[in-house]
Amino acid sequence: MFRTDLFAGKRFLISGGGTGLGRIMMERFVELGADCVICGRRGSVLEETARDVMARHPGRRVDTFAVDIRVATAVEEMIDQIWAGGPLDGLVNNAAGNFISQTKDLSPRAFDAIANIVLHGTFYMTNACGKRWIAEQRKASVISILTTWVWTGSPFVVPSAMSKAGVAVMTQSLAVEWGRHGIRLNAIAPGPFPTEGAWARLNPGGDNDDRYKTRNPMGRVGRPNELANMAAFLMSDEVAYINGEIIAIDGGMGIMGNGTFSNMMAYSEDDWRRIREQIQSTNAADKAKRS
Repeated sequence: MFRTDLFAGKRFLISGGGTGLGRIMMERFVELGADCVICGRRGSVLEETARDVMARHPGRRVDTFAVDIRVATAVEEMIDQIWAGGPLDGLVNNAAGNFISQTKDLSPRAFDAIANIVLHGTFYMTNACGKRWIAEQRKASVISILTTWVWTGSPFVVPSAMSKAGVAVMTQSLAVEWGRHGIRLNAIAPGPFPTEGAWARLNPGGDNDDRYKTRNPMGRVGRPNELANMAAFLMSDEVAYINGEIIAIDGGMGIMGNGTFSNMMAYSEDDWRRIREQIQSTNAADKAKRS
């Protein structure tokens, strides 16, 4: 089904589309004939990604918007500007934030840093697009990127697990509420797919061989093209009867038991101190890049 004109005439928005898995999904859509819009907080990164992708795929268009999706008014302004250039046919809620921490060490600000992106930001994006699709009587598709923690929970990533679970319920609720308008909502729950930004905060000790390989039935982590193909499959009109589903893509790791971070139950306070220092160093480096 992945023919080069699968998405001809379509236009999709991908949050967090400048790097990592968001970029990989966006480029797969472009390969299959779509024009795309990517948004995120780092405008220079978005613009570089757009230039690179358009250079490799002549005739396709990738627009960029620097936005903080935690701010509802900023999201509305962005969607207005996007619509001025033509309506969207799909949305991928990919932007997220996460880091490893003992829950007792979390401040309200740390909790909000994750929840405001994952839960609030995803709702702002989805509702801003959805109400325009409904008003214009346009069919559309929404995909949200979750994790298998929405079914099992997970220690040491409680803000993310709670927020992703909320997005899972949003997906199912709006699949019913908006299905009559021809708007489908589905979600993908990936297992470990290494990306530079997430890996530095979720695997600061570098013990991925133990956690992600020996504890996975397939003995490996995910390959980017596998997730990109899943997103393209769900976005396609050829599977238009799939609605309200949350599909795991993790090699069976989620049903093997012993959640992703359960091995950390044995960590000492010194281990956690080193993890905090590593994550703080990563955050400082990212902040320097944005300034």
